[in-house]
Amino acid sequence: QVQLVESGGGLVQPGGSLNLSCATSGSIFSVGTMAWYRQAPGKQREEVARITPDRYTHYADSVKGRFTVSEDNAKNTVYLQMNSLKPDDTAVYYCNANLQVSFRDPRYFEYWGQGTQVTVAS
Repeated sequence: QVQLVESGGGLVQPGGSLNLSCATSGSIFSVGTMAWYRQAPGKQREEVARITPDRYTHYADSVKGRFTVSEDNAKNTVYLQMNSLKPDDTAVYYCNANLQVSFRDPRYFEYWGQGTQVTVAS
């Protein structure tokens, strides 16, 4: 059973920083693209950042220059360093991973974490 577990959310003042982590567990044969999404109240879920297996990264315009996505392949963990946080960054942040779970099946399947709340307020 594959699981994605996020941690690191919380309450922070504007201008502050948080570092989110997403650890994968279970039987994983290969890791594809991993990403962070967020969903604010009353809004659709949006992609914030993604990182591919060859370390290509992509960011939403709203977070460019402030957020950094990285991963530790040995730990199958992806991180999101968030700096210069703004109230508009308040949302539930979700980890997303495309994983190959068996060497017998070349397909990648999409998995989601349960989400972690980030609140930016003074």
